[in-house]
Amino acid sequence: MKKEKITFNIDKEKDFSRWYTEIVQKAELGDIRYNVKGFLVFQPWSVLSMEKMFKHMEKNLQRKGHKPYWFPTLIPEKNFMLESEHVKGFTPSVFWVTEAGDGKLEEKYALRPTSETAFYQMLSLWIRSYKDLPYKTYQRANIFRYETKNTRPFLRSREFHWIETHCAHSSLEDAKKQVKEDMETTKEVLHDIYGLPFIFFERPQWDKFPGAYFTYAADVLNPDGKVVQQPSTHLISQHFSKVFNIKYKDKDEQEKLCFMTCYGPAISRIFASVIIIHGDNKGLVFPWKIAPKQVVIVPISQDKEILKKADELKKQLEEKEIDVEIDSSDKSPGDKFYFWEMKGIPLRIDLGRKEIAKKELTIFRRDLNKKETIKEKDIIEEIDRLAKEYDKNLIKKADSLFNNRIIDVDKKENLKAALESGKIARVGFCSLEMDGAKCAEVVEKDFQATVRGTKLEKEKVSDKINKCPICGKKAKEVVYIARQY
Repeated sequence: MKKEKITFNIDKEKDFSRWYTEIVQKAELGDIRYNVKGFLVFQPWSVLSMEKMFKHMEKNLQRKGHKPYWFPTLIPEKNFMLESEHVKGFTPSVFWVTEAGDGKLEEKYALRPTSETAFYQMLSLWIRSYKDLPYKTYQRANIFRYETKNTRPFLRSREFHWIETHCAHSSLEDAKKQVKEDMETTKEVLHDIYGLPFIFFERPQWDKFPGAYFTYAADVLNPDGKVVQQPSTHLISQHFSKVFNIKYKDKDEQEKLCFMTCYGPAISRIFASVIIIHGDNKGLVFPWKIAPKQVVIVPISQDKEILKKADELKKQLEEKEIDVEIDSSDKSPGDKFYFWEMKGIPLRIDLGRKEIAKKELTIFRRDLNKKETIKEKDIIEEIDRLAKEYDKNLIKKADSLFNNRIIDVDKKENLKAALESGKIARVGFCSLEMDGAKCAEVVEKDFQATVRGTKLEKEKVSDKINKCPICGKKAKEVVYIARQY
């Protein structure tokens, strides 16, 4: 029986929404047909990539002193009730477990929407002295939030997979250093390995993490001008330390409250940005270090000599820890080429009798969509060279997304035009304290956009943008406004 030919050729810029939906389905990244609304079945091609994404993030965290933990999925309701602002912020999105077996439970348990209240209960038991600090923990986990908006695979679901760090510090200064380190981790992993461009913003007070003093978040810009919030890091209110009794004794045996920080890179959501940022009209394009498979060998025919050579090359590459696939299916060479380009494998080796006779290999590069010829004897050195060039090219191309995308807007009537043309608007704004929330509501209601916050390197209000475009008051801050997913 002839296999159905998979086709994919959608203009990403003209119909991004359809492009994203189709590539998730055609590349078999996730299946939404599971019979619980808002929950996704992660398929092998996404899982293989995300396993590598987890590995790189965890390696970075462990190098910086974070220790791995596995916490229970259930969190007692009483843990949430200890911090009023936190429970107010998360209660609408909590899945509650109220029954077990044939009876009702005496207490409600939350399927973790985040784990501050779980970690802090235990940190209060583990931390005793200043010598224990900083106490740096993390866990790799799935979390559950009753998302009421339209769900979308990887971008917005009711269950997603992430890493969360929870750290205790002896001083506000040390807590601020941890927040800065979290930002450095985002740059070192998201940008330098996953190839994602972003801007770090300090969020407005009305948009901070429930129970935090300050929230900082990385916004990744999509090709259509919308942004996706990716890792955020938070300086947590000491009220958490107080109600959970997270204290330590200093050198003078004086008891003091700890300062808390947390950081949350959601790997499954970051994976969505990998799809969006690097993909093109042919389909997926994976960065080398997180590609599900890095090299595919395509025998031009079922000739035994060719298949034998393919096996030899595979073993040779695998000895160097390169992930390799051989496509020995009975599909035509053209169909195979098309399929693996759609799946986003970085390098393809086309292998036929001509290549064997000349002892040369034809390499197709997915980053440039072109072929190169290398000597078979140099395969290891050449693959290493190509891999380095490949990631540099992807990062350079991704970074260019920000070129000419940020524009100054001084009037309300110009804001809509800027946003609809896929731009991020830089504006003067009345206030990032709570009294500016009314203008932010107007931005959300009238322009379907949000105030993302201020850049970490505070920008001075200029003559071009010296008034809030919403209320007309004198600007105190320079903020960025964008549409988001």
